[in-house]
Amino acid sequence: MRFLRQSFALLRVNLEGLGARTGSVLTILIGVTCTVGVLVSMLAMGTGAHRQALGNVRDDIAVVTSRGSNGLDSSVSRADANAVSNLPGIARGADGKPLIGHLVIAIVEGRRRVTGVRVFFPLIGTNPNVTEMRPEMHFTEGRMFQPGLHELVASNGCVHTFEGFEPGAKRNVHGIDWTVVGHFDQGHDLSCVVLADAETLMAVFGRNAFTEVSVRLRSPADFDAFRSALEANPALRLEAKREREEVEARFKPLNALLNFGAYFVGAIMALGATLGAVNALYSIVDARRRELATLRAIGFSSAAVVLTTLVEASLLALPGALLGAALAWLFCHDMTVSPFGYSFQLSVTPRLAAIGIGWALVMGFVGGLLAAERAARVPITTALRAT
Repeated sequence: MRFLRQSFALLRVNLEGLGARTGSVLTILIGVTCTVGVLVSMLAMGTGAHRQALGNVRDDIAVVTSRGSNGLDSSVSRADANAVSNLPGIARGADGKPLIGHLVIAIVEGRRRVTGVRVFFPLIGTNPNVTEMRPEMHFTEGRMFQPGLHELVASNGCVHTFEGFEPGAKRNVHGIDWTVVGHFDQGHDLSCVVLADAETLMAVFGRNAFTEVSVRLRSPADFDAFRSALEANPALRLEAKREREEVEARFKPLNALLNFGAYFVGAIMALGATLGAVNALYSIVDARRRELATLRAIGFSSAAVVLTTLVEASLLALPGALLGAALAWLFCHDMTVSPFGYSFQLSVTPRLAAIGIGWALVMGFVGGLLAAERAARVPITTALRAT
């Protein structure tokens, strides 16, 4: 009890004296605010990209790829694709045919509107029934491509980000001019997506197999029956996943890259801010050498000095953490960015704010620990003679 009473008394004295140490307090506050603000803002890139990637995911869509494949190396033959269309659980369109999308993915080049920097993005060959597969997709200008023709339709994200997607524009794809005939909106997804006829795209690139097949199910509950029927056919070396699982798997590399960049930059800034906090806390301790020595001489323990210094450092870091998280939300939440040619909106969430606050408290603890050790080791006799 005596230790706790001493600690509370020392903490009260420390906090009451902050007004006389404005410079040191501002050093800690500004350093923590900048570190947390940058960290939360950069982590918001991964959160925003993840939110967008899953924004249009449907629970009644299954993705069929070759067994053991990883992304673009999947290969589904026409015969296998036809066999998939006969499996149970598949929904049918207005024409009575199974709602199946045969997808071919190629990589093409574009240039940013403002900077002119070259960026690569996917060109997806699919079927004209994609609007039945994806009800959230609707045209804002022009029309759908026609099978057999070198025509493209582009999302509005392409129009806003890249050059050469105006209606009627010609784009060279694999040595052939393709005409942009329509623009579409795809709900929450702001990224650049360009669609073309799958069979035409395969002919241009000399391919004889699809990258994957997407299937619209009658209901999400039909997925297990569909997958069981697919796996029961030994002639089909294919596997089915729910669309959410497939998107999550493809998003992992980008998410890992974004998070690595966020924590790497955050760690560098945290190191600088922590060193600044240590210097500020050192100056506070040095300015109070005589006061601390007097308190220890009248019976206050070194442990109480260490604890209160740690608590003080953490309390000084907390306002900076809250301010940094608030500034990140104010200036970055819902801001559109386009790293790697992939456009999305940043998303500052309570979870990211909690990470930032935890990061700041660790900074405060580390800085306070060094300063507390310095305060506890000052000889009483030397401190009492200090002027």
